[in-house]
Amino acid sequence: MRTYTRAQVAGGSYFFTVNLTQRGCNDLLVRHVAHLREAIRLTRRDRPFEIEAMVVLPDHLHSLWRLPEHDADFSTRWRLIKARFSRFIAPGEWTSASRQRRGERGIWQRRDWEHLIRDERDWRNHVDYIHINPVKHGLVARAIDWPHSSLHRFVRDGRCDPTWAAEPFILDMDRE
Repeated sequence: MRTYTRAQVAGGSYFFTVNLTQRGCNDLLVRHVAHLREAIRLTRRDRPFEIEAMVVLPDHLHSLWRLPEHDADFSTRWRLIKARFSRFIAPGEWTSASRQRRGERGIWQRRDWEHLIRDERDWRNHVDYIHINPVKHGLVARAIDWPHSSLHRFVRDGRCDPTWAAEPFILDMDRE
């Protein structure tokens, strides 16, 4: 994925990818999804934002947020979510010497990827990408079968059919 300069727009909608340090062999996020939900809940209480769409996978997550009007600070929100989640989890992960010197845990990658949503089409494409991700990673055959996805809310609210499937170009979005 490409990384862009962090454009921060008050009241903007942003797509995020947030990864664990150890990808591919770690199911920490789904194993401790209740702790992740609590970290997000506490952060939203202190620094409100709307989660427009989200999926939690074993070793990473994708989320689309809308920030409040006059507020562009998504970085602090992610820092708080990561820190709170890390405090909920018992230590034991491998931690590099540089992280140890800084008193950091080895759970999260330091950098995240964010994208400022440009328009309605961009928003819809990213929502679709979020919801198809468990299928893309081979975790389920149908997006609706993944329990840690806002797709369930979209179906419940009548915004999406439970048999929804993404167009093929959605699966290629991260290859652009």
